[in-house]
Amino acid sequence: MQHFIYTAQPIRVCFGNGILHNIAAEADALGMKKIFILSTPGQRHLAEKVVHLLAERANGIYDQAKMHVPIEIVEDALNITTQSSADGYVAIGGGSTIGLAKALASKTQLPFIAIPSTYSGSEMTMVYGITSQGLKTTNKDPHVLPKTVLYDPELSLNLPYAISASSGLNAIAHAAEGLYAQDINPVSALMAEEGIRAMAAGLRRLQKSTQDLQARNDCLYGAWLCGMVLASAGMALHHKLCHTLGGSFNLPHADTHAVILPHSIAYNASAAPEAMNRISRALGQPQDPAPIALFDLLQELGIAHSLKALELKEENLDQAARLAVANAYWNPRPVEFDSVRQLLDHAFHGKRPTQ
Repeated sequence: MQHFIYTAQPIRVCFGNGILHNIAAEADALGMKKIFILSTPGQRHLAEKVVHLLAERANGIYDQAKMHVPIEIVEDALNITTQSSADGYVAIGGGSTIGLAKALASKTQLPFIAIPSTYSGSEMTMVYGITSQGLKTTNKDPHVLPKTVLYDPELSLNLPYAISASSGLNAIAHAAEGLYAQDINPVSALMAEEGIRAMAAGLRRLQKSTQDLQARNDCLYGAWLCGMVLASAGMALHHKLCHTLGGSFNLPHADTHAVILPHSIAYNASAAPEAMNRISRALGQPQDPAPIALFDLLQELGIAHSLKALELKEENLDQAARLAVANAYWNPRPVEFDSVRQLLDHAFHGKRPTQ
């Protein structure tokens, strides 16, 4: 067996239908007594539910979390929660809210509890990003890990199918890229394959009924595993491209991951054959090349599969490619401008991968 290093993340995970109602006990276990609840405007109703469950422990709601975590929002939230003498946070919602909690934790080192209502999986990683002046910068900091994550499938029952599907592909991207990451290990590889399998199976069932609670369980379970892979195995070209497109052109985060994924996997296919086999197997299409299996999944689920559909302009592709190759980072295949530019062209037009 190859040499490897696996580092387990110190996060308490509570999973189950209705587990949200354990929030007060989990806050007490962490000694949190003046808690600020974070959400987006659209999910304030969930924040208010948390306030009710926390009772006297709740210190207020900040409901202005936004996609790509703009620095202005971080500074505003930091000012408000500091003035209230908050001693911790609860982040309820998707990647935007959890990203804000991470940014705040990096500055204050206060503990927080994450309650994901989508399938991004970012709650399991010490990676966080902040967007400033059109550029999204990512960093790693162990202080941004939540102390506890509550996975309650019931919270996602009202999540629209389109958001569920794109969010799920975002999670699959974490696991798929993790399979050929520089620091992949046998434990992460097992989690990646199982995470992709569970997520794909859950999404296929959600397409038939968004109220299928077992499908919601499968998706949330898959998101957790895929997030664990991202936490332990790192990132490469796929995530670099998505951060560039999101931070610099304000494209929707999860949808961008979904569109780019088949093409970034195709880019690296020849350099990572074992990873490709695992991806195809997990998707239930062992006879198909992984990029094609992923592209077919997007079409099967009715997910947008072109950057053009996300309203990126074709004249932005050169700039996106330049930004993506500007700083050196590890990838199994060399990252070169012409090749990345071709990848983006295929993604812009939604072309089916050829391998």
